[in-house]
Amino acid sequence: MATLYTHQSSNIRKTWVLMTGFFIFVMGIGWVVSYLLNEPAILPVAVIFAIVMNIASYWFSDTMVISMTGAKLADPRIHSEYIRLVENLCITAGLPTPKIYVVDDPSPNAFATGRNPDHAAVAATTGLLRILDRSELEGVMAHELAHVGNRDMLVMTVAVVLAGFLSILADMFLRASHFGGNDRDSRAGGILMIVALIGVLLAPIAGQLLHLAISRKREFLADATGAMLTRYPEGLASALIKISSANIPMQSANHATAHLMIADPFAGSRGLMSRLSQLFATHPSVEARVRALRDMNV
Repeated sequence: MATLYTHQSSNIRKTWVLMTGFFIFVMGIGWVVSYLLNEPAILPVAVIFAIVMNIASYWFSDTMVISMTGAKLADPRIHSEYIRLVENLCITAGLPTPKIYVVDDPSPNAFATGRNPDHAAVAATTGLLRILDRSELEGVMAHELAHVGNRDMLVMTVAVVLAGFLSILADMFLRASHFGGNDRDSRAGGILMIVALIGVLLAPIAGQLLHLAISRKREFLADATGAMLTRYPEGLASALIKISSANIPMQSANHATAHLMIADPFAGSRGLMSRLSQLFATHPSVEARVRALRDMNV
């Protein structure tokens, strides 16, 4: 039977396999484009630009996310139990206490952000604090602290750098193709041109798929780590059921921060937003997560 440790090991392996395969794909597309345009400088310039841009975004990720969600520091007079619960979990996990925020939103949700455990923040919505009992809230916050302890933001940054590089490379190549570019008329050059066009056009889609796949693996891993921290998987399982049953979309929901939330922030939305949410879902189904939690031996 699966245990917390086998779930963690499996998800870590799958994540790195995905990233390794994607890295090889990036290098292959970069080499083809550089060859076709006879411009060896394209690849290092694109890589450097993407890395600089994404490191800057990563470095200020916590400030950006807090601002985008409208989160405010938790008031010790109003949210004393919530603050104390997070502090106790941090002591158990051996983590520094992050900044603790509250988002004034009726939709039950929570998230963690920050570049490392020393520069982290966790937040819960007022809707979450209202509907969960102590053991359920403890399960949710243990899940968020697991993201901090597992350094998931580092993994996501690597994925974003790779996906960002692909998008920039695609744009550079397609723009260059409008102004001539390739002087090679050989059959091999023509074949490479077709391969490059197909690869570059598909690159942003591949980057998004990797982003989503890693997000889903991270959620299972954080569920497992959080359950190990509380020694009570049923708390988080029950919380996930309550959150999904509420079916209320977050007022500040957006696709840039959706992967940070413990549950889909677009749940319950209608029309185009609902269809886009399903197409680019960053979370596994609640049923799958609850089943995995209840299958664990703690």
